[in-house]
Amino acid sequence: MINEQIKDKEVRLIGQDGEQLGIMSTREAMKLAQEAELDLVKIAPGAKPPVCKIIDYGKYRYELIRKEKEAKKKQKTVEIKEIRLSPNIETNDLNTKINAAKKFISKGNKVKITLRFRGREMAHMQSSKHILDDFARELEEIATVEKAPKLEGRSMSIVLTEKK
Repeated sequence: MINEQIKDKEVRLIGQDGEQLGIMSTREAMKLAQEAELDLVKIAPGAKPPVCKIIDYGKYRYELIRKEKEAKKKQKTVEIKEIRLSPNIETNDLNTKINAAKKFISKGNKVKITLRFRGREMAHMQSSKHILDDFARELEEIATVEKAPKLEGRSMSIVLTEKK
């Protein structure tokens, strides 16, 4: 809220240099802001009494937007890459998938390895768990198991993340 939008009777006022000017009526605070040719901005509406500051509102908004953009830039999004396997995968195919997982993990992504079962493969689900264990063992130098092998419907999956 700025200037005339502030409906409180009393406010705690902070000057343009950051000094405390004390508790005063909103009318007096508005008068001080107009004398300084700046805006009266409510910065802490939850306080008793609300805290207002005499600042240039346009500049204040610009600074807030800039800080948000800066924070967004520093944020790193972690993606989950999925690698699908079947229970009757051959060794060379498994090695290719392991190399792809190494690439994903080195870029900082999480990797979800999914072992899909179809038809009669459903009868041998527990005996195929060793494929996921071997996969995790191959990557144990660079990755840790975040989520242990878990059966979800027709598939079994494990999640690996980069070692810290």
